[in-house]
Amino acid sequence: MGQLGVLDNPNYKITALLDHSAMITVQSETCGIFECKPLGLIWAKFPEFYSSKNTIMFDDLRRNFMMNLQNGLVIRPFRKAHANRDNDLELVKLTHYLLAIADLEDLSVLDHKNWEFFAEELSDLSDVIEF
Repeated sequence: MGQLGVLDNPNYKITALLDHSAMITVQSETCGIFECKPLGLIWAKFPEFYSSKNTIMFDDLRRNFMMNLQNGLVIRPFRKAHANRDNDLELVKLTHYLLAIADLEDLSVLDHKNWEFFAEELSDLSDVIEF
């Protein structure tokens, strides 16, 4: 994120970034032993601001939010930035989705598996509706 300029750009409102150093080791019957990112760390440190109701974690690996599946949203990995940066619309589509759900009381009840289809529908409406 630092290399992409996200962390220094005032247009991005990143609340937290959990990298590899924040991951914990867990074991599951289906996935075996692996590391994941516990959102509970953020919720415990800032309970007056964050909870499962207002948190979504984006990652290209579903297992990274295994402890908080209801708050995870799988995105495509951003690879070969030098070749793909002009064609990668993942964050643009994600913006449409996030704006659409921003005022909901409880984000954890949503099924984020179909976020792209919802975002595409919103994108088609963007000519008519100003975000």
